[in-house]
Amino acid sequence: MSDSDFSAWIGRTEHAHDQLSRNLVKRIAATLGEDTPAHGEALPPLWHWAFFQEPIAESGLGGDGHPARGGFLPPADNRNRMWAGGRLEFIAPLRVGGEATRVSTIKHIEEKHGRTGALLFVTVQHDYLQDGELAIREEQDIVYREPSPPKSGTGEALPSGDWREAVVPSPTLLFRYSAVTFNGHRIHYDWPYVTETEGYSGLVVHGPLIATLSLGAFCRANPQACLRRFAYRGLRPLVAPEPFEVAGRIAEPGRAQLWAGNQAGMAQQADVEFD
Repeated sequence: MSDSDFSAWIGRTEHAHDQLSRNLVKRIAATLGEDTPAHGEALPPLWHWAFFQEPIAESGLGGDGHPARGGFLPPADNRNRMWAGGRLEFIAPLRVGGEATRVSTIKHIEEKHGRTGALLFVTVQHDYLQDGELAIREEQDIVYREPSPPKSGTGEALPSGDWREAVVPSPTLLFRYSAVTFNGHRIHYDWPYVTETEGYSGLVVHGPLIATLSLGAFCRANPQACLRRFAYRGLRPLVAPEPFEVAGRIAEPGRAQLWAGNQAGMAQQADVEFD
């Protein structure tokens, strides 16, 4: 299918409204092992991904546990869907307990051909608003790829950083993150499906969970930093319960490089801009 076949989807918008309820915030905090921010305090970075999730009945899901193809996003039958990366601009904090709105717009669709077959790239812009003011602008990259063996690690050693935190991704962590983000994708909790149908060696760690842990480690190592921008890109999957680390270093004043990986090499890279 050519890019022109998807042109009708470009410019489509979708609105979602939510309350940043302290009850769900408490569950996110428990999942991540963090303190719970109080009512009216700033929602920690990337925790907004647990909100604005449209509850879809099981009858509306595809075989992989994702919402059935079509609807807001273009159809891409017989392909595996992945959250590949994204870019965020932090303009103002979202406040716990307040009402907020997400406005999503499909900005770009492109089909490419790689070594593993055809790849369909979709970029969605999300604007998050509270009290009528823009708080976060995000571009999310989604890729649909033809079924192929999962990418393995290179074995290349990770760089040395200014900070690092070890992570042991238990099945419980993956299940609870799926629960708080209302993510039904079966690769994160269904062992027979992920190993037999999609060919992974174990349960797959969520890309946004890795990004959240990575940015959280940066904030703990640099508590005075005021986040401005965050860009991240997935390179290969991480699977439970294989340990990995989230680490980083200050590249120059106001800029940091982050990464996540293990003895098999890099799995996610990110860049941070901060004041």
